[in-house]
Amino acid sequence: MADGSLTGDGLGSQAMTAQQERTGWAVEEEPAPLEKGEHPSCQDWAVEEEPAPLEKALFPDEDSCSDCSNHDKPGSSLPSFVLEGKTHFPEIFQTSQLLFYERFRAYQDYILADCKASEVREFTAEFLEKVLEPSGWRAVWHTNVFEVLVEVTDVDFAALKAVVRLADPYLCESQVSSFTLECMNELLDLKEHRLPLQELWVVFDDSGIFDQTALAIEHVRFFYQNIWRSWDEEEEDEYDYFVRCVEPRLRLHYDILEDRVPSGLVVDYRNLLSQCEESYQTFLNLRSSLSNCNSDSEQENISMVEGLKLYSEIEQLKQKLKLIENPLLRYVFGYQKNSNIQAKGIRPNGQKVMHVVSSTMMTGLLQSLLRDRLCQEPCKEETEIQFHSDPLSAINACYEGDTVIVCPGHYTVHGTFSIADSIELEGYGLPDDIVIEKRGKGDTFVDCTGVDIKISGIKFIQHDAVEGILIIHRGKTTLENCVLQCETTGVTVRTSAEFLMKNSDLYGAKGAGIEIYPGSKCTLSDNEIHHCKEGILIKDFLDEHYDIPKISMVNNVIHNNEGYGVVLVKPTIFSDLQENVQDETEEDRALKIPTSEEAGTAERVDLEELIQCATGKMELYARSSLSEQVEGNCEIVNELVAASTQKGQMKKKRLSELGITQADDNLMSQEMFVSIVGNQFKWNGKGSFGTFLF
Repeated sequence: MADGSLTGDGLGSQAMTAQQERTGWAVEEEPAPLEKGEHPSCQDWAVEEEPAPLEKALFPDEDSCSDCSNHDKPGSSLPSFVLEGKTHFPEIFQTSQLLFYERFRAYQDYILADCKASEVREFTAEFLEKVLEPSGWRAVWHTNVFEVLVEVTDVDFAALKAVVRLADPYLCESQVSSFTLECMNELLDLKEHRLPLQELWVVFDDSGIFDQTALAIEHVRFFYQNIWRSWDEEEEDEYDYFVRCVEPRLRLHYDILEDRVPSGLVVDYRNLLSQCEESYQTFLNLRSSLSNCNSDSEQENISMVEGLKLYSEIEQLKQKLKLIENPLLRYVFGYQKNSNIQAKGIRPNGQKVMHVVSSTMMTGLLQSLLRDRLCQEPCKEETEIQFHSDPLSAINACYEGDTVIVCPGHYTVHGTFSIADSIELEGYGLPDDIVIEKRGKGDTFVDCTGVDIKISGIKFIQHDAVEGILIIHRGKTTLENCVLQCETTGVTVRTSAEFLMKNSDLYGAKGAGIEIYPGSKCTLSDNEIHHCKEGILIKDFLDEHYDIPKISMVNNVIHNNEGYGVVLVKPTIFSDLQENVQDETEEDRALKIPTSEEAGTAERVDLEELIQCATGKMELYARSSLSEQVEGNCEIVNELVAASTQKGQMKKKRLSELGITQADDNLMSQEMFVSIVGNQFKWNGKGSFGTFLF
């Protein structure tokens, strides 16, 4: 359908009065809309607003409305548009550009409320009975094959269908072949003249009478296209369907629209959804064939085994979908994108090249470069020098062992720095004088996969990236004397990657300043991490395949972050294993090592159970520190030691049951902690250290 925008004005006085008389709902004051740029997914989970009247839920006010005199004029408050390329069709209501909070309130307060999955159709029908005009309106019946103008004579609310007849004059547009009047009448006869409401687009009428009809049908259409899943009715009805399914899926839909989700994760989600739908349909067909078969044949037994495998596969796919749909878990677990960047290796002639980046090259700058960087060792063999006007072209021209020198200037790039070879990227001057600013849409700013990458003396400014300003997928990356001005997530250190950050300044991340994944190594020395949502996020999962991250934090200043200075993410089972000791204070609490019985209990919990636990139970647990500098460092060490010890106990039990002995039981000999000392935690919104239990 054609693009358009929803003005969001309230109904005209006459139309509003007519709707009030029919629904019996009183007009109440509408809460203020979201501020510009504010997104509901960043707010608290619960939306604590008093329900608005039905008209207000469907037609919320906006700050962008035209002058107030329009409210005194009768007529439609919705815009209209003409189907693209179908100029002989009448205008239809434009309803597809509704905002998140408009759909959210309609579903929460008036359509679904606290219904269960099995009650969705019943609640939807009751809602439509209150707002839908039962007859007298025209619509375009829109399918993938044709569009035809029809007139609605009645509505079957229980079936969510409209009883229609062809409008006069007959208007039809087909993409494959012409549909004659006789053919269309035959098709309607086969359908008993009953069409699904979501396939109807209401013809525009400026009287305002059919505004609620158009919006109500839009809500039904959007729900069954983007929210409802064919397996929802078979889910357990213990929880509120809106909270469990509608809200997270609605948030994900708008996060994708607003480029808040990495493009790779969007592709993964849609592929998972398609796989789950296909597997579920196969499962339904198999189940149907078994129910019609009364014999105890071998074929039936084989089908039952196939059915069990399909059911297990479907459950796994559903759990993966839930992890992506849940915004909090999506943020905590992150997206492990597999980088496909291929290293070029050594240049065919074996030479290393010096790349010089400068928008303009002056004689004085060239002399300084020759003196300070290009001719430092006269006896050394000659080095080839290549000049570039922007840093992205220089990075793309690099081979193993090359060096890129960026001269002072403000450089704007529109792509991603994909560094797959071991190179050096350094600024010639102070970081504030060498600025690389990213513009344009993209998942990341700098992707690192090289064995040994060094970046120094540069200021990076991020715009419009979804994942973060710097991601180390594998290999070692050293960042020294740099400034990172983030917009989304800061630095992400993936599993098996190593990150060394010295004398640098990182700020502005809407997520964590630094995300440290299990199995990685991270050394932070003399840095400032501030004005982020969280300072540092350490991810530790209950999985024997990954070790606890090896972390060194020395003399860093972590301040003015919205949440905690440092957050550790770990499974709820760790909290269950380590019970609080009564009458002990935080500073002298001893670590509790799980007994063999407790370890056995933990050992029986598999990954799928943890995922299920994660989707159903979330808790944010915080500890307060007595001294933000000394106690903050102790808290981090103690919590990581506790998590590592408990994980080691469970892993040791698994190995012993397999007849394999652990080589070394000494925790500290595993080189998990180089050093965590001298860090300062100041003015962080929730404290210096917190634990997120999932």
